[in-house]
Amino acid sequence: MSAATTRSRTPDRLCAEAVDLARASAEEAAAPGVVGEHTGLVSEGDRVVTHFFECKELGYRGWRWAVTVARASRAKIVTLDEVVLLPGPDALLAPEWVPWSERLRPGDMGPGDLLPTDAEDLRLEPGYTGDDEPLPNAPVSEEMAELVEAEDAEVTPSAPASLPAVPARGSIAAVAEELGMRRARVLSRYGLHVAADRWEESYGAKTPMAQAAPASCVSCGFLVPIGGSLGQAFGICANEFSPADGRLVSLAYGCGGHSEAAVMPKPPRPAPPVIDETTVDPFPLRPARDSGSVPDVSDEDAAELGHS
Repeated sequence: MSAATTRSRTPDRLCAEAVDLARASAEEAAAPGVVGEHTGLVSEGDRVVTHFFECKELGYRGWRWAVTVARASRAKIVTLDEVVLLPGPDALLAPEWVPWSERLRPGDMGPGDLLPTDAEDLRLEPGYTGDDEPLPNAPVSEEMAELVEAEDAEVTPSAPASLPAVPARGSIAAVAEELGMRRARVLSRYGLHVAADRWEESYGAKTPMAQAAPASCVSCGFLVPIGGSLGQAFGICANEFSPADGRLVSLAYGCGGHSEAAVMPKPPRPAPPVIDETTVDPFPLRPARDSGSVPDVSDEDAAELGHS
């Protein structure tokens, strides 16, 4: 170990003793009352020492004021270098910054929000190609440029004024727009698979609703079929009472609102009353004397026993 390295790791005595200068500098840079006790120092090099003070600022737990002082060679006066607020070993730090494209979650977008799509998004691929490609025999094509360079010839045989006008041709973009395919990018196979997996997880055969359903959506009359390759595995639910109404559901999904579910039984209807007016049933006004369990006694005998 060299002598210079030894000197750099040993704090300078005058710089190490300049605690009052470091505290006054920290209090001048910070708000009143937020500079705490002196927690230590570290040697930054020859005649350069950093003093650490506790930070009492709310929300900065574990942070400390770092005041660096220095002394010129052969000088006895210590001067201030810088004052900064640095996190300590157990400081409370903010989480690592994450780009917005990785923080975005489904449902975060609101009215008026714009979500730019990356030019290299794997979920998309070009809808059509060759929009700006010139004809193979055009002077600006790559084939013609290579031929001119190999033959060391001129691109045009004569002056531009004597050349015939080049007939205009329809661009690929115009043809695509006329055919209804004017989309610069379309869904790639990767994007299609990612979307299908996401929909299958939300409204697929493994959901609790589908596990308890009487039948799957493939046989439901409320299923609206869709076209394309997705139509082989998905459809749109049109049952207003279903939890998936208006959603893209898997054909293996199902719920209790299936069109062919068991029909609810009708409530039983009572039989119509039968009225017979041809006979008369006698109803005595008083019960017979021998019809009950009470002994047949006269009114006088009942009065002697205290009965009314």
